[in-house]
Amino acid sequence: METQVRARLADPLPLAQDLIRCRSVTPQDGGAIAVLERALNELGFTCTRLAFATGGPKIENLYARRGTAAPNFCFAGHTDVVPPGDTSIWRHDPFAATVEDGTLFGRGAADMKSAIAAFVAAVARTAERHGNKGSISLLITGDEEGPAVDGTVRVLDWMKENGERIDHCIVGEPTAEFTAGDTVKIGRRGSLTGYLTVKGVQGHVGYPDRAKNPIPGLVAALARFTARKLDAGTKDFQPSNLEVTTVDVGNPATNVIPAAARATFNIRFNTEQNAEDLERWIAGECDAALKPLNLTHEIKFVRGAHPFLTKQGAFTALLERAIAGSTGDAPKFSTTGGTSDARFIHHHCPVAEIGLAGTTMHKTDEAVRLSDLERLTKIYEAILTAYFEGAA
Repeated sequence: METQVRARLADPLPLAQDLIRCRSVTPQDGGAIAVLERALNELGFTCTRLAFATGGPKIENLYARRGTAAPNFCFAGHTDVVPPGDTSIWRHDPFAATVEDGTLFGRGAADMKSAIAAFVAAVARTAERHGNKGSISLLITGDEEGPAVDGTVRVLDWMKENGERIDHCIVGEPTAEFTAGDTVKIGRRGSLTGYLTVKGVQGHVGYPDRAKNPIPGLVAALARFTARKLDAGTKDFQPSNLEVTTVDVGNPATNVIPAAARATFNIRFNTEQNAEDLERWIAGECDAALKPLNLTHEIKFVRGAHPFLTKQGAFTALLERAIAGSTGDAPKFSTTGGTSDARFIHHHCPVAEIGLAGTTMHKTDEAVRLSDLERLTKIYEAILTAYFEGAA
């Protein structure tokens, strides 16, 4: 029976379809964690469901481990997905997991339910070879696409409190440019969001002396922010950049000077910068732009992530050899893109991100080619085999 179970789960497609059919739009679980738990139980994993609700609605998470010995190789990912948007313009029902012309369609097909299925299939294929040489674990959250407050970071805290240590980790985010495994993310830039409100005095446009227009001040401040080149990048990271994402006044009248004007901006920064210095710089630029205009302001910062880098060494060399041996092509190491839950995991162990192509993630008709799903499964299989041969 165990052989039959492994043979069935060695095909990643059925599990990927079962997961996609779960409507797990953040923060809803939609039964996705239960689907994964059943498959892992069949492979001999000890599964622990972890639910947290400190940041709002209850979030379902899963930590599963097969084996008790060290080293513990962990696969991390998320079963939650972004909303599908207007489903009428999808080629297929986004939660039907339809296969057409060698392609699997559905929300989560690329980001990242298929990668979870590929890892489970890789475990099924290598279970006998792995034996008692160590442990394999999965850290799966339902809060990656949301606030990320009650997901991976809380599970990692629980693991630390309960003596669960992971030695190395792969996050299955869709990091590839064209085909699975062509790019390995070994770091990410930090993220800092600023919410700026410039305060004025509302009044009639015909009597500007009785009012104080906040808009010129906001424009002046934003001009100072965007004029500065933060840095030229580093060997491992692209340059830091500040992007204004919204400018809001909320004034429907043409003859009224508004009382306030607001803007939101985000800075993606490398290791040449830090959040504290960036916040001080922004505060200084606000003062320089607004004090001559006799305008006041409020600014709020939200630190989304700090930059991190997994230094190239034995672990990244193992990944490179395994991918090249499996696909015939050596991967590119990169730190580009947005943030992921690797930003939490790197505090606990070396971490890298390897997954499918991200060309359709979050889009209408999100999809993965079945050939790429098999390619990723073989990559994970090769990594597990090499890891438990003692090469890490």
